[in-house]
Amino acid sequence: MTGQPKIGFVGVGYMGHGMAKNILKGGYDLMIKGNRNRAPVESLTAMGAREAASLSEMAAACDIVFLCLSNSPQVEAVVRGEDGLIANGKPGLIVVDTTTANPVSTEALATELEARDMHMVDAPLGRTPKEAEAGTLDAMVGAAPEVFESVRPVIDCWAGSVTHLGPVGAGHKMKLVMNFLGTGYAALYAEAFTMGAKVGLAPQLVREVIGGSRMGCGFFETYTQWVCDRNREAHVFSLDNAAKDIGYVCLMAQAAGMANPMSATIRNAFASAVAQGKGADYMPMLADHVAALNGLDLGAEVEKGRS
Repeated sequence: MTGQPKIGFVGVGYMGHGMAKNILKGGYDLMIKGNRNRAPVESLTAMGAREAASLSEMAAACDIVFLCLSNSPQVEAVVRGEDGLIANGKPGLIVVDTTTANPVSTEALATELEARDMHMVDAPLGRTPKEAEAGTLDAMVGAAPEVFESVRPVIDCWAGSVTHLGPVGAGHKMKLVMNFLGTGYAALYAEAFTMGAKVGLAPQLVREVIGGSRMGCGFFETYTQWVCDRNREAHVFSLDNAAKDIGYVCLMAQAAGMANPMSATIRNAFASAVAQGKGADYMPMLADHVAALNGLDLGAEVEKGRS
């Protein structure tokens, strides 16, 4: 491509709004496609973004299209659909998928795009909507070197740390390894706080000891802001999304032909909560689910510890 690329952005929700805002701040011509929530769309159009009437309009007009969606089926629909990017994009189009997605799907989409002289980049995200708004997300990127160089300046608008990990699919693989650890922490902490309460240790005592030890970390800090302080907004990541991610981890392990006893167990912990209608709750609330399975009200245990 010559000159400054025209950018499209599909999915301007919790994370996508901040990313798109920072692309605008970087001076790029931006076209957006939102969903049912009009607030972020109206916010971005007020800043100078243009709203696409359809994916086909965006595909035809843009050189680089970013996707920030919930799962691989949504990504596949945007890329493969009759109104989508492959059917309506021009040669040279680069699709940058920042979704936490299934790498098997990512690699298949990359092959289909390459057959049409288009390119796939996977650039899943680390950190939270707060960092998305600040432009300081972490980006884990899988791309051919020359394609990476084309998209790097735009990614720099919303990322504070950018790591090129290798070919297409490498970013999503790394993100799943990271989310395997994150969901594992969440499941371990949930059981640890329940175990502590069962043997007479208030949740805030567990936080005090573990948080000040070598086992403390930023994840533990935000997780315990819910468990001990009942701050609902401290760790905004739904159990539905966590269950989806650990499910993809298990699929990746299966595709690699490895035994995965830990990730399979973690998946079941999240599946149990989601199956009981808790999917819209946030990740630290898994602790309340595990406590309830053991006949405890974790919030009540916190109050008891204050008396």
